[in-house]
This record gives sequence, structure tokens and C-alpha cells, in this order.
Amino acid sequence: MSEPTQPDPSELTYEQARDELVTIVQRLETGGTTLEESLALWERGEALAEACQRWLDGARARLDGAQDEKGSNDAT
Repeated sequence: MSEPTQPDPSELTYEQARDELVTIVQRLETGGTTLEESLALWERGEALAEACQRWLDGARARLDGAQDEKGSNDAT
């Protein structure tokens, strides 16, 4: 019996990706998984971490853009 297909990390919200990543880290720290399971969890965690970083980078870019826009409006 195979596990249900997990959603692509790029389709998750930041909060969903972060929460799943926290769960994976906890499972890896607890142990009790086979090597194959651990590798699959690690790979999923890496993909989730990348998705979270993209969300954070996008948020930073939006904030920087808003600050630049505000600065341009204040200068006029």
C-alpha cells in the first residue's frame, strides 16, 4: 500500500510548508524510521525549506518595493 501523494511544496502556503517542515524535523529527531523513510523525509524537508525561502524572499522583495515607493513619494 503506497502513501498518498503529497502536494508539491510550491503549491503550499508559507504556513503550510513551515508546519509540515516542523513535523518532518520532529520525526527525524525522534528517530525510529528506516533509512529509506529518513531519506524521503529529508528530501521532502529540503523541498519544503526551499519553498519557505522563496516565500520569505518574495515577502522581502515586496517590503523593499513598498519602502522604495514610500521613499519616492516622500521625496516629492
